Amino acid sequence: MNIELAGCVIGLRPRYPYLQTYCLDYRTDAPAAFTVTATQADIDYEREKSAREDALEGIPVRRFSDDYLETLAVYRKIAVALLDYDTLLFHGSAVAVDGTGYLFTARSGTGKSTHARLWREMFGPRAVMVNDDKPLLKLTPGGVTVYGTPWDGKHRLSTNIAVPLRAICILSRDATNHITPLTAGAAYPMLLQQAYRPDDPAAMEKTLTLLDRLAGGVALYALGCNMERSAALVAWQGMNGGKIP
Repeated sequence: MNIELAGCVIGLRPRYPYLQTYCLDYRTDAPAAFTVTATQADIDYEREKSAREDALEGIPVRRFSDDYLETLAVYRKIAVALLDYDTLLFHGSAVAVDGTGYLFTARSGTGKSTHARLWREMFGPRAVMVNDDKPLLKLTPGGVTVYGTPWDGKHRLSTNIAVPLRAICILSRDATNHITPLTAGAAYPMLLQQAYRPDDPAAMEKTLTLLDRLAGGVALYALGCNMERSAALVAWQGMNGGKIP
């Protein structure tokens, strides 16, 4: 089967039927630019990686099936291949309002998904969830485009759309809501943390080059916020010059 992600057609050779179902909304009959296959060794790596992370967090080791782990292994390979197409895999929650994208990122557990939900509640049908976990960011001379993908978090919130990205907003919890612009240098550590970082040195070098372009090519903000609906209004106005939604 072939799928289209970030404007690139990718061939998949699934070991398990679940991967086909997982990617169904992105299927295409167009010819593939490259093909990805996950081996059993790749699947075993995902299981071992998950167990290590659980141990570091001090939580019981989760048990995942091979068919689910195949989806992770495949996306890891896709992320590396898409670097050659000026595309980054980024950890965050992306929502579009009136056809323009906003990406919220933070350390796990801060409330990215909750904040994106506040935007959907505030804007109603004007807001569309692009991706709630791992969107793709394509960098072009004209700006940055954010794409939906099937890898969209535990709530499976995504849409197969592409929208121009207006801003990346780094969230932190606070009692009051306030937003300030960030310089590329101030935002860079979090951008680096939230981008997929491949083990291969050559691929990592490409990632760093794209991150430099991302930091200089899109507006960056820091948002201190509570989880009340007013947080969405403060964020919107801060990234849109104070305009009324």
